[in-house]
This record gives sequence, structure tokens and C-alpha cells, in this order.
Amino acid sequence: MTAHTFIDGAPETGPAVTPIKPRHQTAHVEVAGQWTLIWHKFARNKLALASGIVIIVMALIGLFAEFLAPALPDASRPQFTNAPPQQLRFFVTNEDGTSSFQPHVTGYTMEVDQASLRRTYVADESVVVPVGFFVQGPAYKMWGFIPTDRHLLGPINASDTMYLLGTDRLGRDLLSRVIYGTRISMSIGLLGVIISLCLGVTLGSLAGFYGGIVDTLIARVIEVISSMPTIPLWLGLAAAIPLTWSPLTVYFVITLIVSLFGWTGLAREVRGRFYSLRGEDFVTAAKLDGSSERRVIFRHILPSLTSHILAVVTLALPTMIVAETALSFLGIGLKAPIVSWGVLLQEAQNVRTIANAPWQLVWPAGAVVITVLAYNFLGDGMRDAADPYES
Repeated sequence: MTAHTFIDGAPETGPAVTPIKPRHQTAHVEVAGQWTLIWHKFARNKLALASGIVIIVMALIGLFAEFLAPALPDASRPQFTNAPPQQLRFFVTNEDGTSSFQPHVTGYTMEVDQASLRRTYVADESVVVPVGFFVQGPAYKMWGFIPTDRHLLGPINASDTMYLLGTDRLGRDLLSRVIYGTRISMSIGLLGVIISLCLGVTLGSLAGFYGGIVDTLIARVIEVISSMPTIPLWLGLAAAIPLTWSPLTVYFVITLIVSLFGWTGLAREVRGRFYSLRGEDFVTAAKLDGSSERRVIFRHILPSLTSHILAVVTLALPTMIVAETALSFLGIGLKAPIVSWGVLLQEAQNVRTIANAPWQLVWPAGAVVITVLAYNFLGDGMRDAADPYES
């Protein structure tokens, strides 16, 4: 390739000259941060991403339980004891044979066997119960201080009945009780994990950073607590709760009991990571720069463990939920009038209920299974994304 220049009007041919860029014009390179890399790696795990969406939906259900529940959790109608679930339909057939959009459920026809006095319910197609969105229903206080009577879904006429998940032995709407139970079961797991997080991170970091006698004492405490049989210890502590305490007090005490035995695993994780990081070059440089021990722990070591701790906490949440459910199912945890998934399972643990009204057991148990699986899949995905050695 040649370049042409003109000297005194005549063209002159010579070699091409490549312009040289000034030194200050350097290429701009984008460097992704740690959390960006973790997010991109986590987003490739579709199962973990879907599990995260499920957890967010369950949290929103618990947060807006009063608005989402079509009825109050303790409102009962004895004439509809152990009524089966109703099917929600969206189109109704008009008299001229055409169909129009109208959400509705069909009514019940109850029959009583005179020999066994057993109630049976048959769907009555001739009775149509119109269902609407943002309908006026039983009054409640949103989050305990906002009075309103609007519900997301419910019968248009307040006197009608709609039981999409059936009723329990007292004629209470099971859908509303499962929704209200979501708030208690999800929050008790979150509160318990927060307490366990504070204990585990604090004691684990102290043991791993200082070592010596501090590490020995904390390690022995962890071993003693881990060696205790969990269920008998829960039984003894729960039996010590006075019967005169309010349901709210019992709620916090049960949360404390569950969390007191859930911090040991996290403490071991943090202790091991502190052992491996306290001799790294960046920690040594921070000490030589005059940083205090507190600054080294909280400003240099702990931030590098944030993603790993978050993954461990996510895996600890289902353990808390299962522990509360097990305690309530055994009758030593939360009790009525508090509504949780464990309380609902405890009320449906007799053989007659399983034989005649299995939906009382299926729906609360299904909520527990879905939530626990979602937390486990989410925790596995976060742990893999936070591991820098995983491809």
C-alpha cells in the first residue's frame, strides 16, 4: 500500500506511514467485580434462579397475608366441616347457550349418612357462586395497624362460600390458614437464622483469627452443643415454657430455642475460612499498615467471606423451618391461636382426618416441601456461584 503526497503540484509516491497514538490514549478495559461474576454464574443455574423466584413469592405471600387470604384464619362455619376443595372456573354458560367470562365456584350439596352420621359433599352445578378480584370481605388490619376490608380474591357476595383448598374440622378456610401460616413459618426461619448468623459469625471469626485458648474454648462449646440430642433437648426446653405466656412470647421463645442449636455449623465454616485467610498477604499488609485487629476482621477478612456466608445461611433457613414444623407437629412448639404450617399439620395428624379429609394434611405439608426444596436448590446455586474454583 502506498501513500500519495504532492510537492509543487506533482504527486509523489512513498511508503505509507502509520500514525502513532499518543501514550495517554490507552484501551479501556472493563473489569467485572466479585458480585457481578457471582451473579452471572448464578444466573446460568436455572433451577437455582427459579427457586429464588419461589422464595420471593412465598415471602410476598407472608408479607401480604391479610390481603391475599379470602377469609380470616379463625372464621369458622360448622355447617361446612371437612368440606372438600372447590374448583375455580372462569366461564359460565348463559341461558342462550353462549359462554361468558365470570370466575366462579359451584355450591355444595351436603348429605348425611344416617347410619354412620358421616357427611358427604357433592358439587351442585345449579348453584353458581360468583368470584371477583379486589372484593369487599371480612374486615382486618393490614400489618396490624391499617384497617381495610379488601381481599385479592373472594366471593362477590359476603354470605357465599368459597373454599378452594377445602375446610378443616371446624369449618375454617384452609387456603386462608395456609397463607397466614406462611408468614409465621417463613419469619421464624428468617429470625432464627439472623440469631444463628450473629452467633456463628462472631464466635467463628474469633476462634479462627486468634486461635490458641480462644479457639480451644469455642471449639469445645461447639462440640458439646453438636453432641446433644436435638429432639429430647427441644422437648425439655419447650416443656419449660409456662402455659400462661402469650402466643407472641411463645413465638419468640421457640425461635430462640431453634436458633440456639443452629449456629454451630456456620461457626465451623467461618472458623475454617479465617484459619486459611489470616496468613494471606493482604491480611499481613493490613497489619503492617497499622490496621487494628477489629479493622482487619471486619474490613478485610469478613468481606471476602460474604458470598460464602450468604450461601451457608440460605442452606440453614430450611433447617429452621423444618425444626419449627417438627416442634409444632409434636405439640411442643407453637399452638393455637397462632397459625403456622406446623400447627396445621398438628391439627390434622389423626387417622380420621387422613381418611376423610386428606387435603388438611396435603396442603400444609406441600407448602413445607416446596419451601424447603426451593431453599436447598437456591443455597446450592449460591454456594456454587460463590466458589471461585468452580468453572
